[in-house]
Amino acid sequence: MSLELFPAGVLHYALGGLLIGLGAATIYLATGIAAGASTFLESSLSYVSDLPRLNRASYVASRDWRVLFTAGIVAGAATYALAFGEFGWTTAVSAPRLLVGGVLVGVGTRLGKGCTSGHGVCGVGSRSPTSIANVATFLAVAVGTAQLVLALGVSP
Repeated sequence: MSLELFPAGVLHYALGGLLIGLGAATIYLATGIAAGASTFLESSLSYVSDLPRLNRASYVASRDWRVLFTAGIVAGAATYALAFGEFGWTTAVSAPRLLVGGVLVGVGTRLGKGCTSGHGVCGVGSRSPTSIANVATFLAVAVGTAQLVLALGVSP
């Protein structure tokens, strides 16, 4: 079964997980802040927005290194693409559906007060009851949505 699920092996997934865990631990140990990508992106917007919720004192005080973190996510993907020659779309899902999905993920991130990296990696690791409940909700909704889409015969 694992050969079906992971035809290219599991090593690169394990290395990716290790790097994510090390990055989250490093940020937490250095700053005391859980490394949630959605909050990091939101705090980066304080450079270009006057909205009070984007200009909280904690955001403004830490936004320089948070911008570096956010840029590092993009740079990491670009480095991977350059190193392994994997450019362009890697999905059969159409651009409009990806856009709608991205908007829904953004709305869900705000409603859930964080993203899967913040809740799933940092929150569950610190045994936060809120994060555990959020991750359980994320997974239940994802499984339910996948089953619904499958039952409706929706294709990319």
